[in-house]
Amino acid sequence: MYRTGVANLPLHGGKAPSWLTVRMRKLAKEIADIMIDEQGTTAFIERLSDPFWFQAFGCVLAYDWHSSGVTTVVTGILKGALSPKEHGVAVCGGKGKTSKKTPSDIAAAGEKFGFSEETINTLTYISKMAAKVDNAAIQAGYQLYHHAFLITRDEKWAVIQQGMSDQDRAARRYHWVSENVTDFVVEPQNAIVCDTKKQVALNMVAKQSEAARKASVDLAKEPTRKIMNLIQSTSKPAEQMSLQTWLPKSDDPWQRTLNNLNMPRNINWDTLSRVYEFQPKNYEELLSVKGVGPATVRGLALVAELIYGEKPNWNDPVKFSFAFGGKDGVPYPVDRKAMDESIQILRQSVQEAKIGEKEKLRSLQGLRRFVPADANS
Repeated sequence: MYRTGVANLPLHGGKAPSWLTVRMRKLAKEIADIMIDEQGTTAFIERLSDPFWFQAFGCVLAYDWHSSGVTTVVTGILKGALSPKEHGVAVCGGKGKTSKKTPSDIAAAGEKFGFSEETINTLTYISKMAAKVDNAAIQAGYQLYHHAFLITRDEKWAVIQQGMSDQDRAARRYHWVSENVTDFVVEPQNAIVCDTKKQVALNMVAKQSEAARKASVDLAKEPTRKIMNLIQSTSKPAEQMSLQTWLPKSDDPWQRTLNNLNMPRNINWDTLSRVYEFQPKNYEELLSVKGVGPATVRGLALVAELIYGEKPNWNDPVKFSFAFGGKDGVPYPVDRKAMDESIQILRQSVQEAKIGEKEKLRSLQGLRRFVPADANS
C-alpha cells in the first residue's frame, strides 16, 4: 500500500536556522552536480518546474515538509548553491524586496553567460509577464510575494513563484518552464498547486477565456471616457441589473466575504489612458502595459461580459497538492510510474552525492516518507 496524503502549505513565520541552511546548501549543490552532469541543465530546471518533485526535493533537504517556506527557502538555497560558471544555471530574484531585484539579477547572469542585450531584455520581459499573469490574469485571492527566475546557459528558463492569501493564511505556488510555454496568455503555467480550490476564480488565461480576452482588448482601445461611463452606468439606477447578475453563484464563504471578484471600486484611469494611447494588438500586449493590474483586468473582463456577452472562465486552475494522486483515485489515481521514477532519481542522487554519511542518512530518512511500504520487496 502507498503512503498518500495532501501537502498543506500553511504560512509560518521565522526563518531557517543557519546550521540547517549550511547543510541544505551543501546537499543541494551535490545533488545538482550529479543531476546536471548526468541529465543536463534543461532537465534539471524541468524537474524544479514539477511542483511535486520540488516539494520532495525540499523534503530531502530536511526542511519542514508542510510549510509554505519550502518555496522561499529551497529557491534561496539554490541561489546560493548554484554557480552560473560551474553549473550553467543562475537563480534570480527571491522573496519580498529581493524579487524586485530580478531584472538586475537577470542582467548579471546574462553577462556571465555572454548573452546579448536583446536576449537579456527578452528574459526580463518573460519574468515580468509571468508575474503579471499569475498576479492579475488569475484572481483567486493570492498576492504574489515571491518570484524566482532560473536561467541556463542555453537560454532555457523556469519560474517558481508563490502567492499568499491573507484570508486563508495559506500559500499557492506557480511553476513555469520554457519548454512548455507557447503563449503567455493561454494556460502558460506548468502547474499551479495549493491545498484550497476556490469555487469561483477569474481565469483570463484559460482557453475558454479567448473571446473575453479579445473583447477586453477591444474595450481597452476605446476612449477612456467611454469605458468610464460604461463602468459607472452599471451602478447608478437602482432598478438596473448589477454586474453581480453575471457572476456565478457560490456558497463559498470566502466568496461572500471577499469582494475581489466584484467590479473594482478604484480603477487607474491614467493606466487605461496609456493603454488607449498604446492601442494593444492582443491580450499579451494589454497585460504588458505598466500599471495594468488585477483591478484593470477584472474591470475590463466584467464590462466585456456585460457589453459583448463574452464570458471569461471562472474555474480555479489550481491542482490539489497530491504528490502522485490518491489511493482512492482522488483527485486522480496514483501515477505509480511517475512516483517510482522520482523516488529512484532522488534516492540515487543522495546515495551518490559526495557528502558526509550523517547528512546522507538524514536525507534518505526524509525521502523514506515517499517510498512505498513494499518498495524493496
